[in-house]
Amino acid sequence: MSQRHRTSQLDKLRVTTSPLQHQITAEVLTGMKVNTVCLESDCPNVGSCFSKGLVSFLILGPVCTRSCAFCAVTMGRPSLPDPAEPFRMAAAARRLNLTRVVITSVTRDDLVDGGAGYFAQTVHMLKSGGIKQTEVLVPDFQGKESSLRTLLEAEPDAFAHNVETVPRLYPAVRRGADYLRSLRLIEKAAELSRNLPVKSGMMLGIGEAESEVMSVMKDLRLAGCDMLTLGQYLRPSGRHIPVVEYLGAGKFEEYRLMGVALGFKQVWSGALVRSSMAH
Repeated sequence: MSQRHRTSQLDKLRVTTSPLQHQITAEVLTGMKVNTVCLESDCPNVGSCFSKGLVSFLILGPVCTRSCAFCAVTMGRPSLPDPAEPFRMAAAARRLNLTRVVITSVTRDDLVDGGAGYFAQTVHMLKSGGIKQTEVLVPDFQGKESSLRTLLEAEPDAFAHNVETVPRLYPAVRRGADYLRSLRLIEKAAELSRNLPVKSGMMLGIGEAESEVMSVMKDLRLAGCDMLTLGQYLRPSGRHIPVVEYLGAGKFEEYRLMGVALGFKQVWSGALVRSSMAH
């Protein structure tokens, strides 16, 4: 299959419909000024998720302090965090009758705690508003254990931090991030909350070798990660790092089986799998 044909297929998967629930979800989020990673990151699943009433909240504003070469989120100098944001998210969750919510954020290197306090406050607000399950997908907090502890004290129901790619590609793909720092954060989260599900994710198709993917899987298992997402990288625009390879369904299944063999409790592997989805 040619790369042009694969691109065409994936572009078709991006097409979204607008059934009633999708429209209601979008209108509530817009009306309540609630940011989502679904829209800010140009997620290909936004139509499907919104149609089912599934939402991944994006806290701490829509502007990131880092400039990862794969990410569609706006990079720049963010505004001060909005203290009313957790209240709006809890209100939006009630309006949409959500029972499970994923909370993620831009990276906020300008904040002393990296935004951990806002994560904790948002978890508390959602839980007090009746949300039964909260999953946090966090930045690296610059490796600060104090920030991690602040977040975990809020008792989210699942913890996630993405390594995103293999170590060799970090300088080109994840400027400002550090592979070992991310591994240590995952390891510390598993150590501090032994019964907490710990999750990470990778994008594939940006030049990684199979042996490198396997090595990252092994590192994650040793760090205490027990759930893994593997998805196809889709280039948001011509300004972002190009796609090197579009993986077929068979290859994604191979990687899933590798992860299962290594001991991951759950492995979600497929072209449109995203770590921010409510699995």
